[in-house]
Amino acid sequence: MARPNSGVLVSGNGLGYPPQNTARVVVWEWLNEHGRWRPYGAAVCHHIENVLKGDARGTVVLGQVDAQLAPYIIDLQSMHQFRQDTGTMRPVQRNFYEPSSAPGKGVVWEWENDNGTWTPYDMEICVTIQNAYEKQHPWLDLSSLGFCYLIDFNSMAQTNRQSQRRRRLRRRMDLAYPLTVGSIPKSQSWPVGASSGQPCSCQQCILVHNTRAASNAILASQRRKVYSGANPPSNGNQTSTVRQSNTFAGAPLWSSGSGTVSGTSSSERVGSGSGTAHSPADLPAAHSLTINGQNNLNRPGTQRVSMGTARGAIPPGVPALPVKNLTGSGPVHPALAGMTGILMCAAGLPVCLTRAPKPILHPPPINKSDMKPVPGVNGIRRKTKKKHLRRGKNPEDVVRRYTEKIKIIPDEDCTICMERLVTSSGYDGLLNHKGIKAELVGKLGKCGHMYHLLCLVAMYNNGNKDGSLQCPTCKAIYGEKTGTQPPGKMEYHVIPHSLPGYLESKTIRIVYDIPAGIQTTEHPNPGKKFSARGFPRHCYLPDNEKGRKVLRLLIMAWDRRLIFTIGTSSTTGESDTVVWNEIHHKTEFGSNLTGHGYPDPKYMDNVLAELSAQGVAEENLKE
Repeated sequence: MARPNSGVLVSGNGLGYPPQNTARVVVWEWLNEHGRWRPYGAAVCHHIENVLKGDARGTVVLGQVDAQLAPYIIDLQSMHQFRQDTGTMRPVQRNFYEPSSAPGKGVVWEWENDNGTWTPYDMEICVTIQNAYEKQHPWLDLSSLGFCYLIDFNSMAQTNRQSQRRRRLRRRMDLAYPLTVGSIPKSQSWPVGASSGQPCSCQQCILVHNTRAASNAILASQRRKVYSGANPPSNGNQTSTVRQSNTFAGAPLWSSGSGTVSGTSSSERVGSGSGTAHSPADLPAAHSLTINGQNNLNRPGTQRVSMGTARGAIPPGVPALPVKNLTGSGPVHPALAGMTGILMCAAGLPVCLTRAPKPILHPPPINKSDMKPVPGVNGIRRKTKKKHLRRGKNPEDVVRRYTEKIKIIPDEDCTICMERLVTSSGYDGLLNHKGIKAELVGKLGKCGHMYHLLCLVAMYNNGNKDGSLQCPTCKAIYGEKTGTQPPGKMEYHVIPHSLPGYLESKTIRIVYDIPAGIQTTEHPNPGKKFSARGFPRHCYLPDNEKGRKVLRLLIMAWDRRLIFTIGTSSTTGESDTVVWNEIHHKTEFGSNLTGHGYPDPKYMDNVLAELSAQGVAEENLKE
């Protein structure tokens, strides 16, 4: 079956093959979470092809050719990519293109992402762009491929036709993809048999090889157990062909006695050769995962059905090992959970492989009529704009407002400049000050800590300049502290659902929405774009007296621009992006798998303490 407008030959199960004696360029691709086939680089494809020539059912260790792909391996028999540190599996496929196309010439088309780095287009789009470029078309409309983008070759830019956002694009030369002549084996899956190649001696290959050997050792015994309880073929002419689709050489992971595959469901085709095939009703329920001839292990809907069936079939007393540990806090390493289960089965121990539960991030769908205002809280929405900034206050006036001069100076260090208080400030000669001498010392009114007045001026100039001071020793705040949160919107309302641990109360839902924009002088990189990932962000509080008090304080913190700031994400490492600003929120509605949900009996007190540290306390609500 050919992809439209791409000149790509793809077979029904993802294993493309060219006609006999026809030269084609080979591109290996993997399926991402958005359902798009993403190409591996040319060097990786050359490596996969080399392994394929030696052993058509072997394992490809991608880290041998690209260090960034060190966690990944490809099992050629199941046609899946396996990530060893998380256990994540993704389908892969082998596609063919004309030698005169972009991959055959080593041409790569890329677009500039929000981080300022370059991302290659999908291969079918790359081929289409290159064809238009070679024909000297001034522009190219990608709507025929399902994308609302317009490519302008004169300005080398991509424009979103809906949002009118423009991104730069570029064309660069790289290594040409591998060329093949003839056809691969005619069967739609790789042959299952004895390996003809020698295994690699690296640790990754040894691990995979040993695991595969253990799984193959179980194959015969588990088949006998499964078919001993079913009706076997009545004569020798009837055959049943079982085609597995998992990472480890097709070994079925059936738990003894249940006849059900948990989490790693297999797909079967019954009835090859002559004779009468078994009907699906004769087979265990978890074996019906082949739809239209395709393996559906990685389809989200299929996973939900198979997992639900599997959980119901787990016998009592059988341990369950998570294939992917979401929290990373379990006793079994995520990458070895599945392998451990296989080896335990080989030793005769009962094991059911399951997937770790997914966090419940959002409540069930809610009608707008069911969203009610929060009792005791005015309004349902707050906005912050640049006009909320408080600027223009003289630093010397701010320092004088919160300090008193000291006549008898103690012989101790100034913890800002680390010079003795009896000597001049370390900023003497470095700071252009007005009316404040370098030897003057002041004491903060509330806490009594003492510093050079010039050091306090320098500290103020290096901060937000909002008219407030914060003691560097005890963090006491003088005045009203404000932050550098970008403009955005905060909404809050009550929904008719309860949080775990607060079943007697409804739930307050907070929705934050901040768009991407340009950094100003108060931000780390003025004039540079900042990103805003994951918005709108939904957060949850119990609708009780304490939850409403926390909400009122969060509203005050929002008005003071303290909830978010611009910095580097601690989870993704991305810089110049909107991040939380030391006030924790609960973003998981119905569980606490990530640590950001309920039940958490200490959360309310912890968030009140965090708000107080930002100068937002209960006494402020009375003012």
